Amino acid sequence: MNNLQDTVTLNNGVKMPQFGLGVWKADNGEEVVNAVKSAIKAGYRSIDTAKAYNNEDGVARGIAESGIARDELFITTKLWNADQGYDSTLKAFDESMKRLDLETLDLYLIHWPVKGKYKDTWRAMEKLYRDGRVRAIGVSNFQIHHLKDLMSEATVKPAVNQVEFHPQLTQEELRTFCREQEIQLEAWSPLGGGGLLDNEALRAIGAEYGKSAAQVILRWDLQHGIVTIPKSVHEQRIIENADIYDFELSSDDMARIDALNENKRTGADPDNFNF
Repeated sequence: MNNLQDTVTLNNGVKMPQFGLGVWKADNGEEVVNAVKSAIKAGYRSIDTAKAYNNEDGVARGIAESGIARDELFITTKLWNADQGYDSTLKAFDESMKRLDLETLDLYLIHWPVKGKYKDTWRAMEKLYRDGRVRAIGVSNFQIHHLKDLMSEATVKPAVNQVEFHPQLTQEELRTFCREQEIQLEAWSPLGGGGLLDNEALRAIGAEYGKSAAQVILRWDLQHGIVTIPKSVHEQRIIENADIYDFELSSDDMARIDALNENKRTGADPDNFNF
């Protein structure tokens, strides 16, 4: 954990940056283009988008205008719920790739565990993986029972599970399960939707290190071995979020942050969503 290009090795040997830019809610057009360009200029090499974000083509523009070679970047996108199923997954993948202007994707995720559909969806993902069109496949918002059900018939184990993860939702049982199964956990909404930035305990810890609450949280992610993708469209915040490689949280401070858990979600419950 020495710099922004540090990677984790996924269960298929692919190296994935541990820190990246999330672009959820970034408007397609100049906002997301400039966010991607700012992040890449600051040293980020991982960009996380999704069909549902409606900004894949803006991400493509940002990548093209960044001047950085494609093989230096790690690009993730996600399959939306309405596209789940075998044939529809293959079609949706092609459409995402056209918008992203890519020949090969680094990571493709099932966005949510749609009951009765995610197994057929996964068979299509496995085909894309075997065909070499995507370097790694994974899931998002899957709980332990979803993962067990999926893996009971899968021929390729998910490489990544991207879930809501922050100091008020530490997902300890899920983290343990994923670690045992060699599935890399990735945090979406690592800053609790921004709601943790004024948390007194986190600000107090930050003051000890000369860091913000956001920087403390993101460092906590890294020290837990979590891949993290904070979202911002502001260049200065993008730079500040990544300024976390010049300090290390003590074991006592890690425990203090762990103790903030309330099992509190800012997003939908993966067992109870309707979209």
